Amino acid sequence: YTLSEETITSLKQPTFDIWLWEANEMLSCLEHMYHSLGLVKDFNINPVTLKRWLLRVEGSYRNNPFHNFRHCFCVTQMMYSVISICNLQGLGTQSLGSAILPDLLLFASSYQINARTDLAVRYNDISPLENHHCAVAFQISSQPECNIFSNMDPEIFKQVRQGIINLILATDMARHGEILDNFKQKIENFDFSNEEDVTCLKMVLIKCCDISNEVRPMEVAEPWVDCLLQEYFMQSDREKSEGLPTAPFMDRDKVTKVTAQIGFIKFVLIPMFELVAKLFPQIEEPLVQPLRESRDRYEELKQIDDATNEIHKNKNESLSIGGKKK
Repeated sequence: YTLSEETITSLKQPTFDIWLWEANEMLSCLEHMYHSLGLVKDFNINPVTLKRWLLRVEGSYRNNPFHNFRHCFCVTQMMYSVISICNLQGLGTQSLGSAILPDLLLFASSYQINARTDLAVRYNDISPLENHHCAVAFQISSQPECNIFSNMDPEIFKQVRQGIINLILATDMARHGEILDNFKQKIENFDFSNEEDVTCLKMVLIKCCDISNEVRPMEVAEPWVDCLLQEYFMQSDREKSEGLPTAPFMDRDKVTKVTAQIGFIKFVLIPMFELVAKLFPQIEEPLVQPLRESRDRYEELKQIDDATNEIHKNKNESLSIGGKKK
């Protein structure tokens, strides 16, 4: 698939509509990103090997409602946009590599730990899902025909591998508070020449991109909410059937689409993106403002829902009183 100039330009925008593309087209877009950022040239990656690696990664995904190959593409494309908007081309290798690596399984780490699955046992309850993603990704890369790191200097590879592992593990939401607190402490005196500061920034950026759907236009973002809730409900239903703890935000009896999004946008997304905007004010308009607009839209929907429910409640009470009078 050959990309048009219009597609090449729009790939750098958070408004890119990820629902319009078939798997082979998304693979071509991913391939373009690696070439565009200079990774293929800088690390002497064989272009044919890159094609095979991307194809093998795509084939590793399951047909989950949310955590599927399109989600992988979505996260990677957002990272590509952030790199472009913030002029962070130097972060490309680990950041883009981490974004594309597999989100393979359906049920989250919380389920794996509570259910004492083989994965949880294998990784000692430490981010079992994310550790699994790392392992599968590097297993793919260990195959000679898919080894995009084969021409990389061994010392450089060690650094890149450790960086990718750090970033994938950072996407475990159980570590959200810890990572954000660390970033807050560094942001006032952030030093781009300090390796620890830059690593912390990368961790926050991959987290932003991993949960960035509400940054996108409403018609692109909203279908993802339905997909995610479908996965959540599948997990909570299973947890209930197995007598395991269930998170309220995953319970179909306790959460609605509107209330789920209001809380997530207000208390997770906006604070994190506003924190990044202190370092990169240029993301305010393309990334932070759409989140505020999304929050306002869902709050309006909640007001409508509340008003409708109140009308139904009053109507039912009136009918009940009328019945008693008779």
